[in-house]
Order: sequence, then C-alpha cells, then structure tokens
Amino acid sequence: MSQTMPALVNYAREPHSVELREAPIPDIGERDVLLRVGAVSVCGSDLHQWQGSHSWPVNYPCILGHEFAGTVAEAGAAVACFKEGDRVVSETAAVIDEASPLTRCGLYNLDPGRRGFGYGVNGAMTEYVRVPERCLHRIPDSLAFEKAALTEPCCVAYNAVCMNGRVRPGDTVLVIGPGPIGLLCALMAKLSGAGRLIVAGLPADRFRLQIAREIGAHETLEGGVIDHIAKIGDGLGVDIAIDASGASATLQLALQAVRPAGQIVKVGWGPQPMQFSLDPLVQKNVTIAGSFSHNWPVWERVISMIVSGQIDLAPVISRVASLNDWLDCFEKMHSGEHVKAVLTP
Repeated sequence: MSQTMPALVNYAREPHSVELREAPIPDIGERDVLLRVGAVSVCGSDLHQWQGSHSWPVNYPCILGHEFAGTVAEAGAAVACFKEGDRVVSETAAVIDEASPLTRCGLYNLDPGRRGFGYGVNGAMTEYVRVPERCLHRIPDSLAFEKAALTEPCCVAYNAVCMNGRVRPGDTVLVIGPGPIGLLCALMAKLSGAGRLIVAGLPADRFRLQIAREIGAHETLEGGVIDHIAKIGDGLGVDIAIDASGASATLQLALQAVRPAGQIVKVGWGPQPMQFSLDPLVQKNVTIAGSFSHNWPVWERVISMIVSGQIDLAPVISRVASLNDWLDCFEKMHSGEHVKAVLTP
C-alpha cells in the first residue's frame, strides 16, 4: 500500500484555499481504527470553509469531510467491538474530554473542548481516516455507503426537530431555508406528524423547493412568508418555526411568523450581528431553542430509520462523484443546482 493518498485539504483562511494534495496515510492509536472511506458527503460547512466564510476555528491545514462511512481497514490493539472488514458510519466528535461533566451525561456533542473531523482534525475527503472506536456505528450490507454518509445531517435534523423541537401531530410548521439541513428538518417534521408543512426560500432556491415538495412539504414559498401565514387558520402564526438558514436575519422572520406561545428552533449558523429587537420574543412568550450536533442514541435511531426506508434519502442525493470532481460538486451545491453531492474516494 502506498504511504500517501490524495486528500482534499483546506490549507488557509483565505477564500478558495482548498485543493487536492498528497497526504500521508494516518497512523492510528490503540483505541482507533483506520477507516477506508466508502463515501463522504459534502456539507454546507465544507462550502463555508472553501469560501472562507465560516465562523469557527480551523486547524490548518486540514482535510475536509465529516459526513462519512466506510470499512474498517485496521483496528488498534485496544479496539474491542470492531474488526477489519466491518462496515461502519462515524460520528463527528473526533476529540472530546471523556472526563467532562457533559460527556459523562451523554452530551459530549456540547463539550466545549470538542473538535470535529474536517476542521479540528483531518476528515474523510480522502482514502483513509483515523477514527476513535467510540465514534463508530455498524451498518448492514444492505445500506449503500452513499446513503450511509448522510446519516450525520439526518442526525442534525432529528436532534433539532425531534429532540430540541416539540412538533406534534397536526402542528403547522415553517422551515426557513431549503438547504440540505432545512430539507431534512422538513422531512423530520413530516415524520413527526406536521399537519401543514411550509418550506420557505428565495427564488434562487427553486430547485430545492421542488425537492421539498417531493419529501412532503404542503407548500413552498419564494418570499411573501408573513402575508401567506396571515391567511392560514386563525392568522396568528405557525406553531413551530425552524430556522435552518445560514443568515442571522432569518431569525427575525421566524419571530414574525411564529404564533404566541409557539416555538422557534434555530439550527442554521449565521455569524452576522442581529440588527433587530428581540422584544417579540418576550411579547409573544415564544420559546427559542438552539440545536447543535447529536449524540449516540440519535445516531442509533436515525440509522435504523434509514435502513428501514422511513427516511428516504433518494430525493436529496443529487450526485455521486469521484474525489477528482470535488470542485464541480462544491460549485453546484453552492449555486443550488445540487442538494447533496457525495464523493467516493
């Protein structure tokens, strides 16, 4: 086996500082596995790092990619539950403090010292990646790697809608932002029994809004959200507003759209300062919940839902391509031509 491998490296903070480079095949510790990557999905955060528009620290140079599945190529001496040849999908929390109070109660995703694949440590847009055993979940032979690689964004959406959100059967739900996470949040709201599901975007999101209808949205909007909602039911607003946009300003739209005593779930990152008042939050007695990442039980449940077909990923996988085609995939996801692109190193 060659001692180097092609890898998609984010090498500096400046925009478009991403390129294919030769990287060494990683060494593993006794509690790690060396994972042969079967598929790695492109995330919006990969695009932000490519554009230099991200709001989180990156350990440059760093191999991108945190949504991945593959086969165990080698297991460390102290690895107890996995062996060479096992098909697995990996969580994203590559580094955590196992002694922290949050980790001890299962909330390692919120550990302040957490570092993830693709920004904190080298990720999976390459042939091999070093993964701690605790991150791994088994997947059956029946689950293609291309679909398994989307387990992570499905977990983000499940945690937002089904754990931090309180969607109940019959609720009117608004999802703002039809990116991959927004579309998967819409799917989770549909599975949770949303009686009326509205997905809102911009005219540039036309293709993604079409996908929203395919996965169960009753209505899609390219603007005019507040006027539309004023004509629904009693006119007081939606029960739940899920802000999955990458801009801070959409939180104001969520505050205008949600009904008194309703809930806002914010899952989209938006580093821009908010230039508006939060008084409606108080006046309407609205609950707002942030949602970040996921943990072990969420992964186990989502994997079972993908395997059973309850979560249908076919509408959101726009393209499966080789690692050499990364730039075209990034550009088409950025422009909205693709919902999700999956790379197969």
